[in-house]
Amino acid sequence: MLLIGVAGLELQAHEREWLQHDACAGVVLFARNFASQAQVTELAAAIREGAPRPQLICVDQEGGRVQRFRDGYAALPPLEVFGRLHGEDRDAALALAREHAWLMASEVRASGVDISFAPVVDLGRGNRAIGNRAFSADPVIVSDFARAYVRGMHEAGMAATLKHFPGHGSVAEDTHFEAASDPRTLAQIHALDLVPFAAGIAAGAEAVMMAHVRYPQVDAEPAGYSRHWIQSVLRGDTATGGLGFEGVVFSDDIGMKAADAAGGVGTRVDAHLDAGCDAVLVCHPELVEDALAAVHDRRFDISRLAALAGRDAPGWDALLADTRYSDSRSRLEDIS
Repeated sequence: MLLIGVAGLELQAHEREWLQHDACAGVVLFARNFASQAQVTELAAAIREGAPRPQLICVDQEGGRVQRFRDGYAALPPLEVFGRLHGEDRDAALALAREHAWLMASEVRASGVDISFAPVVDLGRGNRAIGNRAFSADPVIVSDFARAYVRGMHEAGMAATLKHFPGHGSVAEDTHFEAASDPRTLAQIHALDLVPFAAGIAAGAEAVMMAHVRYPQVDAEPAGYSRHWIQSVLRGDTATGGLGFEGVVFSDDIGMKAADAAGGVGTRVDAHLDAGCDAVLVCHPELVEDALAAVHDRRFDISRLAALAGRDAPGWDALLADTRYSDSRSRLEDIS
């Protein structure tokens, strides 16, 4: 299945045609698709109305520099803020992170969007792509926050997506622009980067997003193209060192530079699906035609993604009338 990107503020005729394809399971929205609360809500409705089957509508609304919807939405602080607060008052920091999750998810759900790809549970160890998107460099602290954040998202009726498996924080390279290779052994990664993923899975996270990072001591392929990482480690039996994950596995965006390792667009899509990804992100509209063509003879079961559909969306009027909303927004904007 594919989650695709569209170009602008309204659906174009050819984009409506993309939605008819059996492999199109949803749309990922970006800042280019956002002008206002009303506009993005209308766009989400148009996507649903224009497709012959349910669509999963997604966004990256993490806070800090990765927040696609801004005007009319809370100015969400980056996750690193909570890691700093953790050293002063652990319980208060975790409570604030939970409110961050609830506030973020409540606003996104009120806009008719199903999920934000969150939380980031990579370790904050200097990666150029992750930076202040990480809670902390300490896997135990990140695990604490993973549990709190998943809980807050669930309270708002949103499924949680842990990213970027098996950990993007311990390499310097930004996979949007360059290939990345992590030379550590599986035992070293297990002892550090996998700890927050295990915590988030135990807390009930419904999805995991793969990293475009290569771990050559474990497998020759980047994680999202690797059956070993997906089938043996992520989904593997806990008795044999796996994490026992049974939910949805997303690729990262195939338009990123590090995704080039597999070859052309069609080869990238095939490599992700063959490795065990349930859905492949094709965020750049100029790549969608080739991606759809690559999967014309595959058969998909969209029921796996049905578990990620948003729940309990009260709409903006009801959300604005909720005292938890105003209280959470005030507290979080005070620490931004």
